[in-house]
Amino acid sequence: MKRINIIIFSMLLGMLIFAGCSDQKKEPAKVQVKSDVKYTCPMHPQIMEDHPGSCPICGMTLVKKSGQASEGAGISLNTVLRPVNSSVISTVRAIAPEQKEIPTTISAQGYLDFDTRTFNNIASRFSGRIEKLYIKYAFQEIHQGQHIFDIYSPDMVTAQQDLIYLTKNSGQEAGLINAAKQKLLLQGMTYEQVNQVVKSGKPFYSLPVYSAYEGHVHDMPHSQMAGVTNTEASSDFSSNLPLSIKEGMYVVKGQNLFNVVNPHMLWAVIKIDQSAVVHLKLNQRVTITLPDLPGKIIIGKVNFIEPTLQEGDKTTSIRVYIDNMDHKLKVNSLVKASIQTGSTNGLWIPRSALVDLGRTKIVWLKNGASYLAHQVITGAANGNEIQIVKGLSVADSLASNAQYLTDSESFIKTQGHE
Repeated sequence: MKRINIIIFSMLLGMLIFAGCSDQKKEPAKVQVKSDVKYTCPMHPQIMEDHPGSCPICGMTLVKKSGQASEGAGISLNTVLRPVNSSVISTVRAIAPEQKEIPTTISAQGYLDFDTRTFNNIASRFSGRIEKLYIKYAFQEIHQGQHIFDIYSPDMVTAQQDLIYLTKNSGQEAGLINAAKQKLLLQGMTYEQVNQVVKSGKPFYSLPVYSAYEGHVHDMPHSQMAGVTNTEASSDFSSNLPLSIKEGMYVVKGQNLFNVVNPHMLWAVIKIDQSAVVHLKLNQRVTITLPDLPGKIIIGKVNFIEPTLQEGDKTTSIRVYIDNMDHKLKVNSLVKASIQTGSTNGLWIPRSALVDLGRTKIVWLKNGASYLAHQVITGAANGNEIQIVKGLSVADSLASNAQYLTDSESFIKTQGHE
């Protein structure tokens, strides 16, 4: 019995020793994590390593390859699979709208033009032939009372002869004599000319005509030169060469011969976008600069807002009256205008954060790692900022450059599918 116990004890001891040896041979398994990060050379993209170091070609420090899975941590598969016309994954900088009150201005462009309030037409008061013309070219400066041309008119010669006959043979008929004088005065003769006719007893066969206005001479449209009334015809000041009126030409009674324009008065025609017209009012301060005259600043005000739109033009024109006493301003010169319209309190974002699709305007709202297209309603525009009337709050975060995220080959879809 004692021997059996010894044998059993020996077997148990052997089993324990064998188990201990087996445990010592089993070492913990080392988990090797293989990195998916790749490093490449900016100058030699064919170099690809799984650890940082230097480029074997140029020696530059290797950088992480962009667009790796590790950079997209936190982006779900649903986000990646969204269509690009409603959601975009981007690292573009995000900004927040600002609630503030800022002075608002309207920036616009336009051009200088003649002030048509100063236009005066010189028309023929009687029919005849131009014997001598003293105005030779367009834009020639004339003064009030200046001798501009001589004209032979059979009708005027007859009227002068009637006056001479009455004064010689019917001196007691003061009423008839005064009526004959008045007729000549109404047809354009001066008191001095009429008195000279009475005194000398000889009519003017070549009657001098004097200007009643002061300014620069412009040619008349050919349709008006021919005696045709055309309200749509206008003078093309830029193409004026020699005048259409020539010596020896016959003119008819009432025919417009010249247009006299005062060059000391111009106006700036400013084109205003329809979105800003609601903020326009008369007498608002306007600051005008001219690219052709650096440093030249003209301060004026909104003198007139045109009540209609020109055909084919979707802007509204305003006029700013300008003095041009020094003659430095040239007609048709381009100008830039800044109109102060007051101040507006609201939610403002940079213009670059908005995409204008015509009737729809959208921003890209940040949602985790992606940006979602979101429709907004805009208000006033001020320089590089635009007011958001509806669709955003100060707690929102949106892309600073909306156009960069817009896919030009697809339609942008918002939540309302608009």
